[in-house]
Amino acid sequence: MKKYYAEMIGTFALVFCGTGAIIINNESHGAITNLGIAISFGLIVMVMIYAFGSVSGAHLNPAVTLAFASAGLSSKKEILPYIAAQLIGALIASSTLHFLFPHDLTLGTTQPSGAAWQSFVLEFALTFILMLVILLTSQGIKEVRKFVGLIVGAVVLLEALFAGPICGASMNPARSIAPAVVSMNLEHLWIYILAPIAGAFAAALLWNGIFAPKSEI
Repeated sequence: MKKYYAEMIGTFALVFCGTGAIIINNESHGAITNLGIAISFGLIVMVMIYAFGSVSGAHLNPAVTLAFASAGLSSKKEILPYIAAQLIGALIASSTLHFLFPHDLTLGTTQPSGAAWQSFVLEFALTFILMLVILLTSQGIKEVRKFVGLIVGAVVLLEALFAGPICGASMNPARSIAPAVVSMNLEHLWIYILAPIAGAFAAALLWNGIFAPKSEI
């Protein structure tokens, strides 16, 4: 059960701090800025990886859980419990933020600023890059694995920094589902469920085909 608690708490922290930064930026009339929001997401991902990586692997993301299972790096029996824990943690975070900021209408929900297809492609590409980096660093040499939290957090920060204003740079279905459900902004939620999962699967497929050690293929 420790693994599931780790995923629940880690995903709670990610959504609470990340979407909390968006909400507080709105409340404070832009005091945090897009840079601050990107840094918030990057730092909380980095911290949670180092805090819970040795317990559960710190997936914190249903797309990552599905991709690890498809790559043969985690048990398929763990898929549903991991995703359930992640969604519970995310929903608790968004519910807490709704209690704290009841007048915020979106709670940091990811929404496209342009065409839906544009955000879908962006989310696919962003998650593909993120998942490929996760696989290459977490399954790489020992010296690289020591810095996996820093590297993955930096990728999240970078992608949120340049793509956040257009698509929200979710890369994580749990991060998008929770605020959308709690605030009832469901119109574009399909983008942020399907695109990250497809991008993560594509990265796992590429890793398995080209970069995985022969013993793991």
